[in-house]
Amino acid sequence: MSIDYKELKKGGFMRQKQKDCFSMRLKSVGGHFTAAQLGTVQQVAERFGAGYIHLTSRQGIEIPFIKAQDIAAVKKALEDGGVSVGVCGPRVRTITACQGNGVCPSGLIDAVKLAKEFDRRYGGRELPHKFKFGFTGCHNNCLKAEENDMGIKGGMLPTWNRDDCIYCGVCEAICRYDAIQVDKVAKTLSYDKEKCVYCGRCVKGCPTDAWHGDAGFVVSFGGLYGNRIAVGKTFLPIVFEENKLYDIVEAALSFFEKNAKPGERFRNTIDRVGWEMFQNTVKAVL
Repeated sequence: MSIDYKELKKGGFMRQKQKDCFSMRLKSVGGHFTAAQLGTVQQVAERFGAGYIHLTSRQGIEIPFIKAQDIAAVKKALEDGGVSVGVCGPRVRTITACQGNGVCPSGLIDAVKLAKEFDRRYGGRELPHKFKFGFTGCHNNCLKAEENDMGIKGGMLPTWNRDDCIYCGVCEAICRYDAIQVDKVAKTLSYDKEKCVYCGRCVKGCPTDAWHGDAGFVVSFGGLYGNRIAVGKTFLPIVFEENKLYDIVEAALSFFEKNAKPGERFRNTIDRVGWEMFQNTVKAVL
């Protein structure tokens, strides 16, 4: 039987060292699987695999030891159970997300909802190389947004209401970036916007609600955690409109498609072409 390994990898079947065996990657968006889907995964792993699964670093599931002759039957069994096969190769990969503000008290954005929408818009999109999106709901950064080609982190731009402030100093104490200074005796407060990273801790921690804030998106570009390690860079102001976020994504992906060499990662493309050119391209849509 002739096997097109390249086509199988594109469809989520990764060749193992064992002859004619594949580790099958399942589609995951934000690490969410229903209990019923997990039941299907169990049945497939027991019937067609080696009776176990592997949890990937990107919130996905792989079922190893799928035989080449069983691939069609495996796909059918998964489809009947509401589970899709994932993708590999040069395209938008699994989109990761924390539980966001739907569950986590620290969350500033709905990371799960956004991940699903990003998957609908960009999942599996063909690109010069693999491309990874990651969402994290706040600056606790559980999903390590800056590791991704594009990371989206929940942020909050704070505003201070003098009339509600009792100058207790809580905001200064919990600000990790020295952006707030409080003089309890003179009853004064200073806020340095240049030092603010939009973490929202002052808003959440204020006992009198003197601090308010609008939630938005802090976007980083060019994270790379493979053979080469590079931390994604943030150069845009906080983004509040979801539609504007999609404009930024399209600008970044178009830049990648236009300027990348075949098989070149996004960060390497930006480094080679120039960050100034990339920043100008992205800022043009704001």
